[in-house]
Amino acid sequence: MSYDLVIFDNDGVLVDSERMSNLILAECLTEAGYPTSFDDSVRDFMGAAMHRVHDVVRERHGESLPEGFDAGYHERVFAAFEAELEPVAGVALVLDKLAADGVAYCLASSGGHERIRVALRKTGLYEKFGEQRIFSAQDVGRGKPAPDLFLYAARTMGVAPERCAVVEDSGLGVAAALAAGMDVYGYTAMTPAAKLKDATALFGSMTELPDLLLR
Repeated sequence: MSYDLVIFDNDGVLVDSERMSNLILAECLTEAGYPTSFDDSVRDFMGAAMHRVHDVVRERHGESLPEGFDAGYHERVFAAFEAELEPVAGVALVLDKLAADGVAYCLASSGGHERIRVALRKTGLYEKFGEQRIFSAQDVGRGKPAPDLFLYAARTMGVAPERCAVVEDSGLGVAAALAAGMDVYGYTAMTPAAKLKDATALFGSMTELPDLLLR
């Protein structure tokens, strides 16, 4: 492998959660009085931390989301995860290959720590990471597209940014990785390639990723 560390986004890259999460977020925002479609949610919030949802509502409507909004949203998301969440097809094999080749990897997600762990445990991926290789936007205060999270993950793992590759499926994530000085590989299974056009390379199946990382 040509990298010393591969940093994976979680939602949509490790676990197949983006569709259900954005459907639920759109429902919660609409119920709170801010009509939002699934496509709106994907466009505005995919790959973002929850503070972005609050920021956008304040900017567009001049008011704050109701107290308890986050808790209600996450309650629905966790219930959906427990009922139907699956790992992204082929990603476990990618992680196993990295481990076999002696390449370090970790997770850096805009999601909160509880959300990450609920998703990993439900999909059977938690054991492939453990506590020491899970990083959340909660750790740095600013989520993607700021580079802070990726830089924090690399620093904690002891790897220089230029020796890192990031695997992302959102435009915000691609922007964050590039701002951190890292190569980034855009996963197009759900996101149109045009929205990830600034990535180092694009791929549509996890079976393609190991060869890309070797180039």
